[in-house]
Amino acid sequence: MERKLVSIQRIDHLEPVPGADTLLKARVMGWDVVVKKGEFAVGDACVFFEIDSLLPEGRPWAEFLRPRGFRVKTARLRGVLSQGLALPTSILPGEVPPVGTDVRDVIGVVKFEPALPDTREVAGPFPGQVPKTDEIRLQSALGVLDEIRGHDFFMATKLDGTSGTFFRTLEGELVACSRNWALKRGPNPVWRMAERYSLDTVLPPGFAVQGELCGPGIQKNRLGLDALELFVFSVHDTRTGCFLAYADFIAFCAEHGLRTVPVEHVVTGEAARTFDHGLANYLKLAQGHYAGTKHRKEGIVVRPLVERPSPTLGGRLSFKVINNDFLLKDED
Repeated sequence: MERKLVSIQRIDHLEPVPGADTLLKARVMGWDVVVKKGEFAVGDACVFFEIDSLLPEGRPWAEFLRPRGFRVKTARLRGVLSQGLALPTSILPGEVPPVGTDVRDVIGVVKFEPALPDTREVAGPFPGQVPKTDEIRLQSALGVLDEIRGHDFFMATKLDGTSGTFFRTLEGELVACSRNWALKRGPNPVWRMAERYSLDTVLPPGFAVQGELCGPGIQKNRLGLDALELFVFSVHDTRTGCFLAYADFIAFCAEHGLRTVPVEHVVTGEAARTFDHGLANYLKLAQGHYAGTKHRKEGIVVRPLVERPSPTLGGRLSFKVINNDFLLKDED
């Protein structure tokens, strides 16, 4: 599921912000966002901008974000975490469409993207046989909670690094990729991991492994590693078009000498049937630090032990829960 970066949503709840006479905390979808007092009532429609929306210049309603480069980011306002931006529907050029409608193109919003890799490193597009690594945040797809309820599932630590995908074609060629591009063989971190683990021979043809690259020089190395490391979080069989279920994923990585992301909890049987799948509980579980460090972890990724489709997501049932404290990591 590609998240709707800007969409029509409803104000589900409003409450005061302590010490702020002009602000209220609103709940939109699963997000808490600070709004101006008097601008909304509960049940009103709004234009909701998710984190990493890049607002257009030249629009009076967007000028207040000029000091931040027009980018919507997590912020703490008067002690309240604000995750997104809710503006009145009056900013729209025409009639207000139904709740859930994607309006990013109508108002000219694009997604903020980090700088592209050096074009000298790019070999070509990301291989179409392999899904890209981009989990939906729970707050943007609360329907997944009903879909996973009652099923055995696991939670893995979401690592703060850079993603890498390694795909061995049926012809035996290894394609090594960053998040969005296939990369040329060279000294970049992705190919260094491919060579370290001999993935051009270790990976069976038709399989792709996807993981997080962590270590010195990557995202402040919050895991405190002495050297670059690859932590696999998914194995995809392109011959069937399916990801391996949990047990097969763990066995595959063990057989081929690959390290997996840390698995925090495996919940089965009666514990799975009675588990509290509320948003508040998941946000609590997402908190904490990387083992052996004082650095806040990014969060968790939740998946069923047996792969299941998600009507909410239109694909694999899998979602991430970001640690709210991590979102303010720049304060470290």
